[in-house]
Amino acid sequence: MKHTFLQSPSKQRAALPVIAVFTQHATDHPFIATLNSQDRRYVRDALKNFSGAFLECELLHLPSHHTSTVLLFGLGEKKNWTHRHTMIAVRKIVQFAKSVKKKSCALLINDIKIRECTDEACAEMIAQNCEMAQYVFNDYLEKPKDGWLVFEEMQYCIRGVSAGSLMQKALERGKIIGEQVNAARDLSNVPGGDMTPKRLSHHAKEQGKKHGLSVEVLGEKQMEQLGMGAILGVSRGSVEEAQFIIMEYYGTAKNKKPIVFVGKGITFDSGGLNLKPTGSLEEMHMDMSGGAAVLSAIVAIARLKVRTNIIGIIPAVENMPSGSSYRPGDILRSMSGKSIEIVNTDAEGRVVLADALTYAKRYEPRMVVDIATLTGACMVALGSHAAGVFSRNEKLLSRLTALGEKSGDYLWPLPMWDEYADELKGTIADIRNAKKSRDAGATNGALFLYQFAQDFQQWAHIDIASTMTTVPAQCLSAGSRGAGTALLIELARADTEPTNS
Repeated sequence: MKHTFLQSPSKQRAALPVIAVFTQHATDHPFIATLNSQDRRYVRDALKNFSGAFLECELLHLPSHHTSTVLLFGLGEKKNWTHRHTMIAVRKIVQFAKSVKKKSCALLINDIKIRECTDEACAEMIAQNCEMAQYVFNDYLEKPKDGWLVFEEMQYCIRGVSAGSLMQKALERGKIIGEQVNAARDLSNVPGGDMTPKRLSHHAKEQGKKHGLSVEVLGEKQMEQLGMGAILGVSRGSVEEAQFIIMEYYGTAKNKKPIVFVGKGITFDSGGLNLKPTGSLEEMHMDMSGGAAVLSAIVAIARLKVRTNIIGIIPAVENMPSGSSYRPGDILRSMSGKSIEIVNTDAEGRVVLADALTYAKRYEPRMVVDIATLTGACMVALGSHAAGVFSRNEKLLSRLTALGEKSGDYLWPLPMWDEYADELKGTIADIRNAKKSRDAGATNGALFLYQFAQDFQQWAHIDIASTMTTVPAQCLSAGSRGAGTALLIELARADTEPTNS
């Protein structure tokens, strides 16, 4: 998609100018001033009867020429307007434009920005959400004779003086972030029969070569030499070889300790011998959403040339039932030396992440964030609009929650107190991979991971099982949401270190 900053509303030539108004609105707008007198009267009369309710859309065909249109768009009550409303409104505008076969829109940034947001930050956010809204996963659909309808351009105007070069750069940053969120959605949406661990590792290598990242992939023999018995145990049931993907981005001096992102890359999760029931299996090709988020976020960080050091670790594995599958009651020896008693083979994500977190220690990181579709319990607790975040570092919790609000990856802190950990203590092994009861499932998943992460000064676990897929209220196409991608990008940007420090 093309993002064009025009400065003056009089310069817009989009197929669909957007007149966005709150419930209490005047009957004038900079875009109206660009119309001829007949069309101005027509639009002003229409505005008198337009309620301005949030996301209300009314397409006006101008009397001077029946093919010329204007969109009246409702923003709701001005006193209720937030950062979140801006994101949803932008997405709805793009979706509506596509529904009426318009390929470009013009938007006045002042209409939808919040007071606390700079012009540049607002432009970046709008561009990101435009990209996300135009995304559709159609790789497996027959192409229509006329081709797919693509929304091609958003034109941006602003009241008052603004540096055009700064605004255009902000739009380009937003475009990159939106494109990489969509790239994560692409990876997660590919069916499990096609998105194997090797295909994911091949994609990582391609992206590394394209964007100047160092990418190393360990096969099962190398993992065996490193003692990664947890990953190899989960992988035993599949004919697809596990891959351990390591992506390195150095945007500042290499002696600066990095942030490590760890993403769960279960390319298909059948549940193993604890087989998932029908109704719970169909979307399990998206169980690698954490890995997709890490991979796509690091590519975005490289494209944005963020001045920090980031390591991405993605253990890519299939969890399948077969005669060679790991079993309930098995004991796996992790890379850390801790033994893991398998209570439930469907609690495989935490087992795989245990070895990945141990591997992360070799980088002596100043911060580690793991992201995973870890537990259905997180969805039960939070529904579909927020992911769970866990940490014993209160400052890190607050920081991630604030960045989640900015990025649109909303987070809600959940407890990980010692009292919850008793049932994870093993009897014939050091630790169990699951409780025997279903209580506090998300917390216990986090506490399991903590046993392998407690040496890190700053560590957080983000459970995106609840936000793995979109819901209609988000004004995004069905399928993967790319959850966590934008959050990881914002975390890296917020942690930027000057190259000369």
